[in-house]
Amino acid sequence: MDLRPLSEDHSVAPQLEPGDMARLARAGVRLVICNRPDAEVPPALQAASIEEAATAAGLDFVYNPVNGAAMTLDNVEEQAEAMAAAEGKTVAYCASGMRSAVIWAFAQAGRQETDAIIAAGNAAGYPMDGLRAQIEALAARG
Repeated sequence: MDLRPLSEDHSVAPQLEPGDMARLARAGVRLVICNRPDAEVPPALQAASIEEAATAAGLDFVYNPVNGAAMTLDNVEEQAEAMAAAEGKTVAYCASGMRSAVIWAFAQAGRQETDAIIAAGNAAGYPMDGLRAQIEALAARG
């Protein structure tokens, strides 16, 4: 399991497995968000399997599938709402963690300074410099 922190209470990761859920719970995670569409993974790694393991470990689970080429404002808003409602640490995952990092960055627009968002993504290994215009446009929406 490769958790990459973007803030004190939110990390992203490449594909998680059912066996990771108990370890996440022991690490203080309260919410797991799946950003990977089921069509990309075999049945053992689809959202229902991960959700079942998350629930068994006492974790909340949100399925917010994101097609990287067609991320929507609804995806961003759902992610922001899920993170805001979480009562503790959150982890979002996809294939490599990049989609989850990008949606986090967009969800943080207007909540954090753009430079801080970009720096957090870059530090986690997800280049964000090219997202500045989108982050600033989302921040301007209020």
